[in-house]
Order: sequence, then C-alpha cells, then structure tokens
Amino acid sequence: MRYGLALCTLLISLANAAAAQRAAEVTFAPGNYGTMVNGTITGDEYFDYTLGAQSGQEMFAELQVSATNGNGVIYFNILPPGSDGAAIYVGSINGNTARINLPEDGDYTIRVYLMGNDRDTGKTVGYNLDLSIQ
Repeated sequence: MRYGLALCTLLISLANAAAAQRAAEVTFAPGNYGTMVNGTITGDEYFDYTLGAQSGQEMFAELQVSATNGNGVIYFNILPPGSDGAAIYVGSINGNTARINLPEDGDYTIRVYLMGNDRDTGKTVGYNLDLSIQ
C-alpha cells in the first residue's frame, strides 16, 4: 500500500511540474500590428505566448537577451495551431529572428526556452520578444 501511495504522490508531483509552465495571450493595441513582451526564464522553464492569426499572414518574431547570470542561451520556437510540440520554426536551428508566412488560421504559440548549460544549471535569462503579424 505504501508503494502505491508513493507512486501516486510522484505522479501528482510530476503533473504539477508539467502544469507549472507559464503562458500568456498576446494582443495588440487598437491600430497596431505588433507588440513587445518581456520576461525571464530559469532552467528548464518555458513560456508560451499565444497569438491568433490567419492563413497567409506573415509573423515576425525577434528575441533578444536583456540580462543573464549565465551565457544567455535562449531561443524560441513557433508552434502551429493544435500542435503537440512540433514546431514550424525552431530558433535553436534557424536563429532568434523569424519572418514566416503562416500556413493556417488559428492560435500560434511562440515558446521561449533555454538550452545548454543555462538550462542544465538553472541560470536565469531576461528577454525582450518583439512580435508582429501583418
């Protein structure tokens, strides 16, 4: 019985850790087609920004480090509507400036995350993320 309780407690802890990631919806002020968001990421955290768009629109995203206690190894991916984590743009491969034509209508996710030693050693990276859709 104790093993079952321990396993249940472990599974609840893992579920809470997965749900602890942060997310925000991005909206533009009336008359604007873009905005700047900023934040910090520590270790294996990630931050998801969701942004509604239509097929054929162009998304621009640029990520810059504003402060760090490590090396500033931060990236973003762009996930299409309904994605289970598969990205249509991978910052760690393509760089931290994206300009892509969107293939479908829906809510896109811009996921900001750390890699390498910064992620593994729990460093914190502050960032500015410039986003626009035209």
